[in-house]
Amino acid sequence: MTEVEIGRGKRGKVGYPFDDIAIVPSRRTRDPEEVSVAWQIDAYRFEMPVMAAPMDSVMSPDTACTVGRLGGLGVLDLEGLWTRYADPEPIFEQIAALPEEEANRRMQELYSEPIKPDLVAERIAQMRASGSTVAASLSPQRTQQLWKTVVDAGVDIFVIRGTTVSAEHVSGRAEPLNLKQFIYELDVPVVVGGCATYQAALHLMRTGAAGVLVGFGGGAAHTTRSVLGVAVPMASAVADVAAARRDYMDESGGRYVHVIADGGVGRSGDLAKAIACGADAVMMGSPLARATQAPGRGWHWGSEASHAELPRGRRQHVGTVGSLEEILLGPSSTSDGSLNFIGALRRAMATTGYSDLKEFQRVEVAVAPYSRG
Repeated sequence: MTEVEIGRGKRGKVGYPFDDIAIVPSRRTRDPEEVSVAWQIDAYRFEMPVMAAPMDSVMSPDTACTVGRLGGLGVLDLEGLWTRYADPEPIFEQIAALPEEEANRRMQELYSEPIKPDLVAERIAQMRASGSTVAASLSPQRTQQLWKTVVDAGVDIFVIRGTTVSAEHVSGRAEPLNLKQFIYELDVPVVVGGCATYQAALHLMRTGAAGVLVGFGGGAAHTTRSVLGVAVPMASAVADVAAARRDYMDESGGRYVHVIADGGVGRSGDLAKAIACGADAVMMGSPLARATQAPGRGWHWGSEASHAELPRGRRQHVGTVGSLEEILLGPSSTSDGSLNFIGALRRAMATTGYSDLKEFQRVEVAVAPYSRG
C-alpha cells in the first residue's frame, strides 16, 4: 500500500473505500443465469455470499430463518434484546418511537437488562427448528461466559464479532479469551473479527478460524470514526486480508480461511466490489434493516449505540424498501442499488465474463476517486 507524507514527522498509508474503486469489464461476457454465486464455509454451503449482520435492527430468530431459506446465512446477536427480554417486541416499538435526543440514553437503559442463558438456548432452538443453518454471535468479552450454552443449544457456526478483535488481546484485569485454544477445543467452525490489516488477519487465521471478518462491524450505524478516530477503508482492507489468506494458505499447507467483508456494503454495487477485492462473502446490516420484516421498524442501530460508557453508534432512520426476498433476490423496481443484490452481483459477474465467485476475485478494478454513484 502506498505511503504518503502527512507532515515531516508522520507518514500514512493511502487506502480506498468501495466508493473509490470500479470494476473493469473484460473482453468476455456471459449469460447471468449461468453464473454461480454459491459459497461454502466448512461443511455448510450457501446459495448466496451473504451473512446477515448480528444486529438487533436486522436480525430476529424469524428473519435469520428467512435469510437462511433464501440461501444466505442469518446471524443472531446473542447479546441483544432477544436474549434479554422474553418478549422484546414492545421494546422495539419503544426504540422506534424515541425522540432523537433521548435515543442513546434510553437504549443504554434498555440494554442494561441482564442476558439470560435460558433465552440464549431458547432462541437457538427456535432457529434450529426451521431447518436452516444456525449461526449466532457473541463479543469476545461474553464468549467465555456463554459459549457452552451456545454450543449445547446446537449452533452450527459460531461468530465472535467485535469492533476490533485480535489474537493477542492484553488485559491486566481479567484473563483474556485465548482464541487459538478456544477454537481448537470447539467442535463448530468459528468466524472471528473484525480486523483491517494484513498482519492482524494473519494472526487471526493462525488461531484456526474458519473465516475472518474485515472491518469494524456496525458499518453505517456506528460513529467509531467520530468518537475514536478509527476507521477502515474497506476496499484496501479486504484486499490486504485477501493477501493474508493467500500467504496463510502457503504457510499452512493449503488451509483456506474465508474472508468476509463486514461494513461498507450499502448498495448492490458494493457487494460486487467486495468480492472483486477478494472477499468470499459479505456481512450486510443496513441494506437488510430496510426490509419490511426487519425488527428495527425502519430504524437501524448496532451494539455500539447502547454502550454503557461510550456509545459509538446511533439509531439511524433507514426506512423500508421491500421484503427480505426483494432486497436479496428481487425483482427490483428502483435503480438505486437497494433491491436485488444477488441479481446485481450475477450481472456484474456476467458483464465481466466470470462464472463463479473465486474467478470473480481476479477481476480487474480501477481506482476512480472522483466517481460517485
